[in-house]
Amino acid sequence: MSKREGKVKKGNPEVQAFHRLEEVVNGAVAQLKELRSRLGQAQEEGLEMRELLRKFTEGEEDPARLMTRLRTLESENQELLDRLQQGKGGVDRLLARIRFLEEQG
Repeated sequence: MSKREGKVKKGNPEVQAFHRLEEVVNGAVAQLKELRSRLGQAQEEGLEMRELLRKFTEGEEDPARLMTRLRTLESENQELLDRLQQGKGGVDRLLARIRFLEEQG
């Protein structure tokens, strides 16, 4: 066992900070997974929109319904993009904190 390992105790503030940081990182990763899933759903809906557009151009679909669906999808897409950007920023901050803690050690 190295001298450093011998000094590290469970109550050590650095260890506590690392565990808290680990929890936050895990939360951020879970959020990113959820956002990726939602993005996949939005992409599937985009494919559905293509099919609806085809039906619309062939006279099979109601234009008002199509526009409502399009606006909804665009709004959801922007929300997902915003959340992904927030998640990336959070992960970047967490990585900076991890690097700082590593440098302090």
